[in-house]
Amino acid sequence: MSDKILLIYSDEFLKHDTGFDHPESPARLRSIISYLNENELKKSLDIVEPEPAPLEWIRENHSQEYINLVKKYCEEGEAYILTLDNPICKETYRIAILAAGGILKAVDYVMEEKYSKAFCLLRPPGHHAVKDKPMGFCFFNNIAIAGKYLIKKYGLERILIVDWDVHHGNGTQDASYEDNKVFFFSIHQHPLYPGTGMEWETGKGEGEGFNMNVPVSPETSDDTYIEIFKERMFPKALEYEPQFILISAGFDAHKSDPLAQIQLSEGVYRTLTDIVLKIANKCCSGKIVSTLEGGYNLKYLPLCVVEHLKGLIGY
Repeated sequence: MSDKILLIYSDEFLKHDTGFDHPESPARLRSIISYLNENELKKSLDIVEPEPAPLEWIRENHSQEYINLVKKYCEEGEAYILTLDNPICKETYRIAILAAGGILKAVDYVMEEKYSKAFCLLRPPGHHAVKDKPMGFCFFNNIAIAGKYLIKKYGLERILIVDWDVHHGNGTQDASYEDNKVFFFSIHQHPLYPGTGMEWETGKGEGEGFNMNVPVSPETSDDTYIEIFKERMFPKALEYEPQFILISAGFDAHKSDPLAQIQLSEGVYRTLTDIVLKIANKCCSGKIVSTLEGGYNLKYLPLCVVEHLKGLIGY
């Protein structure tokens, strides 16, 4: 097994064109890659190109009718799907399928013990996308698809998903809300888009008790996040004993981000990663696949990503 971190990336992700001055732009990935190329951390990364996800795995989380809708809108050159917060271009369908394939490749490499950890540097993001519609810049829910892939292909029964994006991962919650094979933890600003993620949303049926939301107020800072991770998430996750950990790594809770008001430093992402890594080392031989969600300040986004990678590497 390699002691490096697997980095899933392709320049193809830059071809998802969201239009002039949109926050979820190709410049996000360009800024990260440019920073990594000048950082000594790069020697600890193995970069691998993704492959498109087979549609059978997209269908595990999205209806065929919806998949057809995304394809149709893109082929016809529409500017967005359903609402203005879902901008598209002719390449968007293909790139969204490639993004989902990227996280599936990362899962395969970790399950095959080629790597213990992976970071998927991809777009469009996914955690808002629900079964039958896009939301919040997201079209296919990459991390929810990965969770179902781990369960169906590899027979796992306990997947932990940690979502620290500043917005609630409503689509990911929906995907596993009645399923005890996924424990979903989300910490997010409230009030804020999409308006879901209340503490009383704890799951339903077999999933009751396997969904943990911690909404936090604007201006919340590092110490509160660290306390929540240590005192609330950590013991619950250890009790769950996950066989694999997925991270929805959004970096829009940084104090400089234009879309929210949480006051995190870039360095706290190292600390949060360290806490998740302790769970992984105790429960699942360090198996973690992380994927980029939000984060829209082009100066600080790369710094946050590097802190997260340092945590994964143990740098």
